[in-house]
This record gives sequence, structure tokens and C-alpha cells, in this order.
Amino acid sequence: MKVHYSSLRLNWRTPVAVYKQLDDEFSFDHDPCPPNYIVDGLTSEWGRVNFVNPPYGKEISKWIKKGYEEWQTGKTVVFLIPSRTDTTWWHDYCMKATEIRFIKGRLRFDDNKDNKNHAPFPSAVVIFKGLE
Repeated sequence: MKVHYSSLRLNWRTPVAVYKQLDDEFSFDHDPCPPNYIVDGLTSEWGRVNFVNPPYGKEISKWIKKGYEEWQTGKTVVFLIPSRTDTTWWHDYCMKATEIRFIKGRLRFDDNKDNKNHAPFPSAVVIFKGLE
């Protein structure tokens, strides 16, 4: 059960099909935390339409707060995150989102065909829709 609530793994790579579906809808122009983490998305300015699959450890609250603040400037921020409805950050920020989409079942991260990479937690897409 530790993996459900811990930081044993932080880097859950977005499933390609999930990203494509969201990109088709939102036309992302920025990812503040890409898989190689070349840029520090917590200190840099984000793009106009952002896709964010943040590290899922204890730092996630900083990413959610940063996304909320970027939204406050008129940007669109779309998060793929664990559905942690019992956390302070969920209630402080996610509950103010334009839309929350709960994902049925468990995502298969890394596009691995075996069952070893199913997320050990439920996921949600949290959308902060910016100004058009």
C-alpha cells in the first residue's frame, strides 16, 4: 500500500493516447515539466496553453499552486494528476478549476503493454481554462 501514498515513483510518463486526445482539444504550446526536466517549470514563466504532468511526490502541491497562479494571469493549464481529493492542495486549488475530469479505471503509464505500469492510484484531468 505504500506506493499509493508515497513518493516511491515521481516520473509517471503520460500515456501517448491521453496526451494526444488532450492536445487535439487544447493545442498545447508548452510543457513546464517535460520528461527530461531541462527547464525548471516552478521558476519559469509558462506558455499560453500548458500541459502539466508534474512529479507526483511531495512537491506536487508546488506545481498545482504554480499552475493556479499561471491561470490567474489568463493562461490555460491542464493537469494530469493523481486524484487526491483528501489533500489540502486539491481543495485549495483543484476545486477552483474550470473543470475536473475523473478518469475511469487506472491509467497505464509509459505505454507499457504489461500490467506492471498501471498506476496504483486514480487519476484526474484538472483544467484551468484561461481567457480566449
